[in-house]
Amino acid sequence: MKSRILYTKPSITDLEVRYAADAAANGWGDQCYAYINRFEDLFRRHLGVNHAIATSSCTGALHMGMAALGIGPGDEVIMADTNWIATAAPIVHLGAKPVFVDILPDSWCIDPEQAEAAITPRTKAIVAVHLYGNLCEMDRLLAIGRKHGIPIIEDAAEAIGSVWHGKRAGTMGRFGVFSFHGTKTLTTGEGGMFVTDDPDLYEQVLTLSNHGRARGQTRQFWPEVVGFKYKMSNIQAAIGCAQMERIDQLIARKREILSTYKARLAGLEGVSMNPEPEGTINGAWMPTVVFSAQTGVTREMLQAAFSAEHIDARVVFWPLSSLPIFETGMQNMTANSIAGRSINLPSYHDLCIQEIKRVCAVLEKMHVGRK
Repeated sequence: MKSRILYTKPSITDLEVRYAADAAANGWGDQCYAYINRFEDLFRRHLGVNHAIATSSCTGALHMGMAALGIGPGDEVIMADTNWIATAAPIVHLGAKPVFVDILPDSWCIDPEQAEAAITPRTKAIVAVHLYGNLCEMDRLLAIGRKHGIPIIEDAAEAIGSVWHGKRAGTMGRFGVFSFHGTKTLTTGEGGMFVTDDPDLYEQVLTLSNHGRARGQTRQFWPEVVGFKYKMSNIQAAIGCAQMERIDQLIARKREILSTYKARLAGLEGVSMNPEPEGTINGAWMPTVVFSAQTGVTREMLQAAFSAEHIDARVVFWPLSSLPIFETGMQNMTANSIAGRSINLPSYHDLCIQEIKRVCAVLEKMHVGRK
């Protein structure tokens, strides 16, 4: 039997193990935040932002950021239909309504024209999700935000390493959030990061992240607001510090894998992959292939073919508007169409060329069979 090819896994070395062991052995008492503070500083400097707060998840970071912006019952937040529910969940938990709009056919990210058309007097934010490392059209979105007085939030959960015309993903909006889940390019097992250049917003989120206790409060156990408990542990942050020391290597390997896939699949007519427009850098978290509708290739056909070759098949996100829990009755044509004829490809640090060839062989066979 052929060996199984996973869709992704983290890159963990002796450095991560040593730092985690040190945090477990010594990171207590007055050292209980040492690795957290160090991780936040390393991440902040990598992005070039003024403020960073390590969190227990990207979803938690998004939840607090939206709460700090005052998003609540009766409000609307616009986002792309092609997304994981983690982006929509904080909106719902705050009592607001996610408004799902269609995506661009090349980047699979939010369509700025559709986003602007969806603005109402109840709109409190637009979320720009950089899907799979692909970048949203930030210049257009930021211009729309300025025109209507609406903050742009960057969900860069999957976009560490992505750069929009010299600006790193997550640094352009009112705030940005990142994920360090075990599947991500940079991992802490579970975890996230909130980043911003807005000092007031930073202080608000910092307070919310610690049960509502404001920085500098001299009275013990004195919360000023009802906050959250979305703090990252010191042991998780220790792993993050080690990953940050290797961040350029981790991103470069992801980009190398995407480049290899693109080179091997370049001759397949009607097959497209993650774009990298001029002046941008794609962090390449999740290589993805989209077959044109004319090929007749479907998601289910791709899943079956990959499974037969012992290759993990990870589907492109279902349009959130199609889920019964939302019952929007909407039909975003591009989002629905692309989800039905695409698949994510395996990508991890020690994926070898022979395994990449196995993955490509499945796609090539599928393509030939549909001519």
